[in-house]
This record gives sequence, structure tokens and C-alpha cells, in this order.
Amino acid sequence: MGNGVPETETVCGFLQGAAVTFQMPEKEGLAQRMSFLRRARRVVVKVGSAVLTGADGLHVETMASLVGEVAMLRGRGIEVILVSSGAVAAGRRIIGDRAWVSGLKEKQAAAAVGQSGLMRTYEDLFGAHDLHVAQLLLTHDDLASRRRYLNVRNTVLTLLSWGVVPIINENDTVSVSELRFGDNDNLAAQMTNLTEADLFVCLTDVEGLFTANPALDPSAVKVLTVARIDRRIEAMAGNVRSAMGTGGMRSKIRAARMVSARGGCSFIGPGRRPGILASLFAGEPVGTFFLPKADRMASRKHWIAYTLRPKGYLVLDDGACRALVERKKSLLPAGITEVRGRFGVGAPVHCLDASGRAFAAGLVNYRSSDIEKIMGARTSDIENILGFRDSDEVIHRDNLVIL
Repeated sequence: MGNGVPETETVCGFLQGAAVTFQMPEKEGLAQRMSFLRRARRVVVKVGSAVLTGADGLHVETMASLVGEVAMLRGRGIEVILVSSGAVAAGRRIIGDRAWVSGLKEKQAAAAVGQSGLMRTYEDLFGAHDLHVAQLLLTHDDLASRRRYLNVRNTVLTLLSWGVVPIINENDTVSVSELRFGDNDNLAAQMTNLTEADLFVCLTDVEGLFTANPALDPSAVKVLTVARIDRRIEAMAGNVRSAMGTGGMRSKIRAARMVSARGGCSFIGPGRRPGILASLFAGEPVGTFFLPKADRMASRKHWIAYTLRPKGYLVLDDGACRALVERKKSLLPAGITEVRGRFGVGAPVHCLDASGRAFAAGLVNYRSSDIEKIMGARTSDIENILGFRDSDEVIHRDNLVIL
């Protein structure tokens, strides 16, 4: 079909539990895209520093092209949430040679300088299309609290109902390691799920996911459609970082997996390609498209699995692992062999198998010191050991998610 795209596309997925790679006629694969794109009514577009900025600061021509495409989607009745990087790079340009931006405090200061310029540019560009914008600066802590998580959701949905384009970025000026999302790929995926958007679009400086690094392996083939993300798909991504951004392809794949778990689609494509969003919605074979999982995860369980960070770990024996995964049971104290970390009642933890692999996440009914006392014991012995029994389960099934 031109542009060097082969007549068949690589589609990756699962067959009877085993990861496989197989070929599908291009028309059939693109038809799957279009079936989801035609139904899309809310889209999260994430654009990274590698797209928005260069050696001289913000790349205004690229920003103007992006804004024009967002306006095009809005004209089609599609709501758009923009997750935008670029504040630190914009701040570097303004600061110039007066400071070397390298450490955390310098990056936070550069973000403080650059964020206002970034938003002013967006206001001017969107204003030319008679669109208003709103700024939201978030930390991971804003979403780890269920109450604040819902408040953020309500704010964004209200802005959309007003016809305003929310522009979201991590609050780099105050974020420290325990408050950071890690990168805006993660933040954008969180916003996609929080607002129940139909599609997560990740615009970056690469053409999409390849079977190998195309710069090193001439046999590398672009993957146009991913049916299900597994460890083999993550391995394809490698761990290459952009010169301007913080997240490599692997972080984008993980973000797509988060969105897929909630029943949404994802797209990774070249952000500086003119008309990339128009090409995507026209059904052209651009970038890599990720299909949603059939068994959609409930909102609260998705929050437990992908938003909360574990405060500790519980190592389980093989019987407990099977009970949780195969029989869909709650976690009882008898199956716990080790407690790692210190945490209180209601804390998020990850469950590990004997090899140390995290396979489940949940909220505990007992603090770590009490779990250490009752681990390996029968439920009927909890009160004799602790002097009280608040629950029969260490983690109830309603608060447990298999990863």
C-alpha cells in the first residue's frame, strides 16, 4: 500500500495460553482498528518532549499541527484530553546558560519557569481555533487517594462538558520519587482509565513497535496490531530512551497494557508526522494499534492493580497461589510463608509466588506485624493468636486483583 508497508501486518496475541506471532491480511487488521475508532467518543492524546521540543526549546510548528488535529477531532464530536510534556525543556530554553539543569531541584525549577510558557503557547494555538484550555498539574498522590482520584475525574469530566480541552502534566515542581508517576506515559494511561476514554494515543519520536531495534537489525518489522500484551511484546520494546523524554518504548507498552485491562484501545505513532491523527482515524496503516482485553477489569480493581503502589509483599505457597488464580478465592493466613515490609490495615500489597514473581495485588485486612503472627495458621486460630479477629481473610477477594 505504499510507504514501505507490507501487504500483511504482524499481529501478536495469545493462542491457548501461549504467546504466538502470526500474520493477518492488512485489510482485516485495519478493519479491527476502524471498528473501534468509529465508536471512539473520548480520546486521551499524550505527546512527549521528544516531539514537542528541540535544542531551541518548544517546537511551535509541531504544537500548532497537533492543536489543529485536536480541533479536527473536536469538530467530529470527539472529546480530547491532552497530556503534554515539555515544561522542563521549555524552562531550559528560557534559563539559557544561567544554570545547568541536571539534578532534581534544577529540573523542578526549570519546570516552574517553563510551565507557564508551555500553557501560554497552547492557549494561543487553541484560541486560534476558538477553543479554551484548562491546566491540571498532578502527582501520583492525587490518584492514590480514592477520594482525590474521584475529584480529579469529576473536574476533568466537567471541563469536557463545558467544551474545554484539559491539558494535563505531572506537577514536576513538587514531585519527588514517591509522588511521581514515573513518566507521562503512565500518567496518560491513568487518565484514560480514570475518564473511561475509548482510546489512548501516544505520540512519540518512533514509528511504532518493532520486532527488534530497526537501527541495529535490518530484519526488524513494524507490528501494526497487538491483540494482547505479554512478556514477549514487552521484550520487543527493549529499553531505549529518547534523548528528550523520560520514558522509552517499554513504558509505552506498559501504559497500553493498563488501558487494555480496562477495555480501552491504544495507539503508538510518530508525533511529528503531519496529519498523524487524521491518518489514524482514516484507517491508514500507521503506528501500532493495541486492541482491548475482552474481560474488562472493574474500575476499583484496576485502581488497586495499576494506580496504588505496594507498601509491602506477601510470599505465598503453591497452594495459596492456585487458590487465588485458579479457584478465585480470598487469601487466608494459612497460605502465607513470609511478610516483607511494614504496613498498616488497608495498605496495598503485592502477592509473590515462591520464585518472587508478583502475580496479585490487594488491600490487607491486618497490619504486617499481625500477619507475621498468624501466617501459616488456620482461620479459626486467628483470635487465639491475636486476641481479636477482624476478618477471616488477610485479603478479601473483592479487594484482590490477579496481575
